[in-house]
Amino acid sequence: MKILDLSVPLANDVPADPPFQKVSIEYTGHDEGAFELAAAFPGLEPTQLPDGKGWAVERVHISTHNGTHMDAPWHYHPTMDGGQRAITIDEVPLDWCMRPGVRLDFRDLPDGYVVTPEDVDRELARIDHHLQPLDIVVCATGAGARYGHEDYIHSGCGCGFGRDATLHLLEQGVRIVGTDGWSWDAPFSATLQRFVRDGDPSVVWEGHKAGRERGYCQLEKLHRLEQLPDSGFTVVCFPVSIQAASAGWTRAVALLEDD
Repeated sequence: MKILDLSVPLANDVPADPPFQKVSIEYTGHDEGAFELAAAFPGLEPTQLPDGKGWAVERVHISTHNGTHMDAPWHYHPTMDGGQRAITIDEVPLDWCMRPGVRLDFRDLPDGYVVTPEDVDRELARIDHHLQPLDIVVCATGAGARYGHEDYIHSGCGCGFGRDATLHLLEQGVRIVGTDGWSWDAPFSATLQRFVRDGDPSVVWEGHKAGRERGYCQLEKLHRLEQLPDSGFTVVCFPVSIQAASAGWTRAVALLEDD
């Protein structure tokens, strides 16, 4: 079996999020850590530790939506499934999170495009796949190749998924979807243009808001989706359990048959 890492690391100074959501990691090295460790043992001098070195520790200030993460229905709206209380990330059924994967390739679509049900069906026909309940559908967009570059966020790379396409997947039993973009929805810059042009508020975050009608989870900021086959692999994406939270980080991986 081959394991393909579908996740991105948390890192300082990587343009993967807007400024209000910037990651901050403070690194404590072994020299400073020697003083911290010695302080727990009165009478111990840092120089008495092996090579005068202590522990390395990191203190991290992040959002639950930094890095590769899973959004819970609570992120989208307080209710799901037509009025039930939306579940939080610690309530996501774990049996959703290790399932056969399907890779849909939308890298040829223009930046800012909103994927439709017809686009989904066309891609499923191309790969000759019939969705099964709880298949995990991951979508390659043009955003994946721009991760770590300034235009990953600000210029709106890649396509996104509207209400109709999202519900089209959910109605076939899918409960987890994923994208290599910053958001499951179309980039905000493109959505803003549509809103200004038409004055229609329903275009704002329409893919996420589909969760009001059917509860589902989405993986964002996936990576290396271009290295996946169309099907025949397993996605493992258990989220960190954070009480009553809207999302949780995941080291998402794909399990593939070794050649």
